[in-house]
Amino acid sequence: MSSNSKLTFKLAQSSDLERLMAYMEDFHNFDHAEPFDREPAKAAMEKVVSDNNIGRVWLIEQNNSPVGYMVLTLAYRLEYRGYYGFVDELYVQADRRGQGIGTAALLFIKQVAADLNIEKIQLEVKQNNLAASELYRKVGFRQLARDLLIRDV
Repeated sequence: MSSNSKLTFKLAQSSDLERLMAYMEDFHNFDHAEPFDREPAKAAMEKVVSDNNIGRVWLIEQNNSPVGYMVLTLAYRLEYRGYYGFVDELYVQADRRGQGIGTAALLFIKQVAADLNIEKIQLEVKQNNLAASELYRKVGFRQLARDLLIRDV
């Protein structure tokens, strides 16, 4: 990021949903194999935007122009003795990657978590996304010696 580049994080509102959905679809098409299902995705995003108990969504802006978004959701875990944050999504437009925006976003989330008295932040990354893995490790994330398992109910 150039020294004259101003980066800000704007807490998303309902009026930002269409912009968020465009970014979410682009992120999904980059990072997921299955087709993007817009309506359920929009409903889920709207819940997080409108309910701080679920989490927070920010538009990432560079020089007052949106360049991405990030989502921090909140959960409770006995192992952590309380709430923890989960970086559910972090997306930066392809033409803006490699400029330090992702690093700044993760450092911003770290400060938000501290302000919320959250001591742990988790995220997941696909094993083949080496650039993202490198970014996450650079800002202090480490891999747990566990397998993440999931099932449909």
